[in-house]
Amino acid sequence: MDSFLAHILVVDDDEGIRSLVKKYLNEKKYLVTTADSAENASEKIKVIKFDLIILDIMMPGKSGLDFLKEHKEYINTPIILLTAKGEPNERIEGLELGADDYLPKPFEPKELDLRIKNIINKTKKNNSKKIIEFENVKIDLSKQIIFHGNSEFKINNTEKTILEKMINNPGKVFEREEIGKLIDLDKERSIDVIITRLRKKIEKDPKNPKFLQTIRGAGYVLWIE
Repeated sequence: MDSFLAHILVVDDDEGIRSLVKKYLNEKKYLVTTADSAENASEKIKVIKFDLIILDIMMPGKSGLDFLKEHKEYINTPIILLTAKGEPNERIEGLELGADDYLPKPFEPKELDLRIKNIINKTKKNNSKKIIEFENVKIDLSKQIIFHGNSEFKINNTEKTILEKMINNPGKVFEREEIGKLIDLDKERSIDVIITRLRKKIEKDPKNPKFLQTIRGAGYVLWIE
C-alpha cells in the first residue's frame, strides 16, 4: 500500500463510469476497487478497510442512500456522493446521513481527483488525539466519536473538521462562508444540514441548542467553556 495514495471503493451500476473512474484514479496512483451495486459494496466493506468511498445515489435495488442508512453509523470512511443534477433533495439527505461531499454528474475526472485530495488531506490533518469533555458530552476527535450520556455517535471527516476548528477557537463566530471554505462546500443549505446533524449528536435539545448556537445574521459559534 505504500506505493498508493489511498484505497478507494467506487460504487456505481454504470460499467462505463466505473471503468473511467478506475482508469483515471489508477493513473493518479490510487488503488481502486469497484462494486456494481450497494449490495456488492456492503460485502466488500466487511473485508476491506477503504480510505474513501465514491458512491452513486441512483442504483437499482438498494440505492446509495440505502447504503448510507445501513452503514454510516458504523463506519467513518469518507464518502463522496455521485448525483444527478436534478437531485437536490437526495444530496441534502445524503449529507444528513453523513456523506462528506457530493459531485453532480456528468463530472470532470480532474474535479473528482481534487475533491478526493481535499478529503484525504483533511483526514491527515485531523489525526489529533484530543479528547474534549463538557457537561455529559465527550468528543474523541482521534476516534471520531461523540459520547453523549449513554449514547455514542460516529462523526465523519467533515463534522470533525468543523468541530476541531471551533474547539480550537472557542467563542469565535464562524460565518457560513468561512465554514464552507473550510469543508469545501459553497451551499448554505448544505452547511445548515451539517450543523443540524452535529447538534443532534451533542445537544440535549437540538432545537434549542446550548453549545452549538446560531448567531442571527452572523453564523455559528461553539460555547463549551
